[in-house]
Amino acid sequence: MVKLSEKLRQPNYRIAVVSIFVGALLAYWKPYVLIEGIQRAGLYAAIALPMALLMGVVGIVNLAHGDFMMLGAYFAYWVSVYGGVDPLLAIVPALAFFFLFGCIVYLGPFKRILQAPELNQILLAFGLMIVLVQSANLLWTSRFIKISLPYVSASTTVGSLTFGTFEFVYVVAAVTVLVGLQLFLKKTTWGQAALAVGQNPRGAKVVGIDVDRTHLIIFSVSIAIIGAMGALFLARHSISPFIGFPFTLRAFCLIAMAGIGNLTAILWVSLVLGLSENFVLSFFGYAGWADLIYFVLIITVIMIKSRQRQVK
Repeated sequence: MVKLSEKLRQPNYRIAVVSIFVGALLAYWKPYVLIEGIQRAGLYAAIALPMALLMGVVGIVNLAHGDFMMLGAYFAYWVSVYGGVDPLLAIVPALAFFFLFGCIVYLGPFKRILQAPELNQILLAFGLMIVLVQSANLLWTSRFIKISLPYVSASTTVGSLTFGTFEFVYVVAAVTVLVGLQLFLKKTTWGQAALAVGQNPRGAKVVGIDVDRTHLIIFSVSIAIIGAMGALFLARHSISPFIGFPFTLRAFCLIAMAGIGNLTAILWVSLVLGLSENFVLSFFGYAGWADLIYFVLIITVIMIKSRQRQVK
């Protein structure tokens, strides 16, 4: 039986304990912060998980990650307005469309620079981000677009608390994505191949695994998930060509805190980020400081990990 002290040495347990403690404190002091922080955390986790999968297996730093979500939101808007389909139902065609789009993007520019230095990958991803943003700006202009849906304003009352309930769909989405990815990685042939490639690409190639095809599948799955998240995002939020990059930065923050390849920890660190941002937002006149939270967290994590390496 694993002792509690041994569990607490593991990152997942430490993060979970901190998250639960902070959540319990907020439940007593600022319950609205807890509820809205959990909802915000679900959105962040659902966005960060496909990036964590991509970085853990393929090793690509995709600076255009959030911009694929932006394109997914516009795709759902187009399907909703011209096809009469609810944005939530547009998740299904978005998954298919962005899987194919991911295949094209991988086979086009990304496949050619996988063996190149990481700086080349970052520059390519940065260039792709600019192309996606400016293309969306030319097609749909920079004005904000929003679809009015009656069910997104649904609320419930518990005691003296009245709060919106639609945003809990992000929590459901995050858990669904995590469970789906875990099952994919552990129960399918392609998923097991992806785990092997992520741990040792050369060894995987020696035992007969098609590394290039595995990279293609994982890249496309990542793009499909984040594209579908755009449809879910559209249901509640206004969209413009410039909404993606802030979510890319938050996803990087969460992966840095959780560790590359640690999908489960993404949920816990998302909770820390969501609660922290909502806590700052709860103070009148300090809302602008909430956008600095993820910078503070990522700098803190980098400093702690650097110090740990020096000690070792």
